[in-house]
Amino acid sequence: MNYLLLSVFMMLVTIIPRILPGFLLDHITLGAKARKFLNLIPFTAMSALIFPGVLTIDERWWIGLVGALVAIGLSLIKKMPTFVVVIASVLALMGIYAIV
Repeated sequence: MNYLLLSVFMMLVTIIPRILPGFLLDHITLGAKARKFLNLIPFTAMSALIFPGVLTIDERWWIGLVGALVAIGLSLIKKMPTFVVVIASVLALMGIYAIV
């Protein structure tokens, strides 16, 4: 099969599911639960990407766990900006590396 044709079909397969909801959701009214579900998708996707890195940050897995616990604890505080949570987690990990 021609590689150009294969690339075009692969592009269509990935672009249609990405563009179609944008056109369809303009005409559909979603309930509160559906809106909440859709709003939580970015957070769950980021969690799924970050969690394996927490456990494989170093041969000492507990260091990544401490950083994750600091981030979780700070994120539970209301009105805490995300960059503050990230910077505090990084500083906690740097402190642990300095001690260990």
